[in-house]
Amino acid sequence: MTAAKRGRVPQRRIAETVAAELRTRILAGDENFRLPTQDQLVQDFGVSYPSIREALRILETEGLVTVRRGNVGGAEVHRPDETSAAYHLGLALQGARVTLGDLAAGLRTLEPQCAAACAERPDRAETVVPALTENVEKSAELIDDGVAFTHTAREFHDLIVSFTPNLTIRYVVSTLVTLWSAQEEAWAEALTRRGEYPSEAESTEAVRTHRRITREIAEGRAAEAERLYRTHLAATQTIVLQRFDDGVVNASSAGARLAIQSGLRSQI
Repeated sequence: MTAAKRGRVPQRRIAETVAAELRTRILAGDENFRLPTQDQLVQDFGVSYPSIREALRILETEGLVTVRRGNVGGAEVHRPDETSAAYHLGLALQGARVTLGDLAAGLRTLEPQCAAACAERPDRAETVVPALTENVEKSAELIDDGVAFTHTAREFHDLIVSFTPNLTIRYVVSTLVTLWSAQEEAWAEALTRRGEYPSEAESTEAVRTHRRITREIAEGRAAEAERLYRTHLAATQTIVLQRFDDGVVNASSAGARLAIQSGLRSQI
């Protein structure tokens, strides 16, 4: 092997180095961050076009960019959020054959703590309570519409988690909630088409309990808010788990990915 060949850096290694730098820029940048054009990247890094294209492909597989081809080509940046985290975690859980029952148990341990954290916020009257109250009243108007009611009632849980002050807890729990919501809403849609769910009594009870939880949060009674939330969560999970306890978390289908990544979670 010649000295020139021994000194040549493989294109893949160059691409990984470029990808690492661009990854750092994306994660450190704000929501308006944009990548330079490929021409500019070639100039900035002093590498070849194939190396830049390979670096962008690496970032694309990680979900950090979408590369557009053609005359209007370029790389659109996607900052990671709870929906992208939910998708990748969902794939890991699915690969490990984790059941919905196991996912539900994890949520029963973690999610009620978010209700307690909301009750402990000093600004809860201005931030948390109005949003929860609006959601509860909207749910009450949708009792006769199974799919719409389930979606809105699930948003109550999303709100509780979103108002959790600790960012680490918020992201971890919201990832699990997003996965569960995708499974539950698909189930609700299928049963609603058959006229089996939800019953008016179940929907009315859910609205009543959401009002009680909101009241406990408003009064700052963290322990009671957590207790009520855990009991309510177990009851609502039971309805799904009676049929699908042994079912495996599904994040790989096209519909599941769309539901999770779009944040709509309307169908799988």
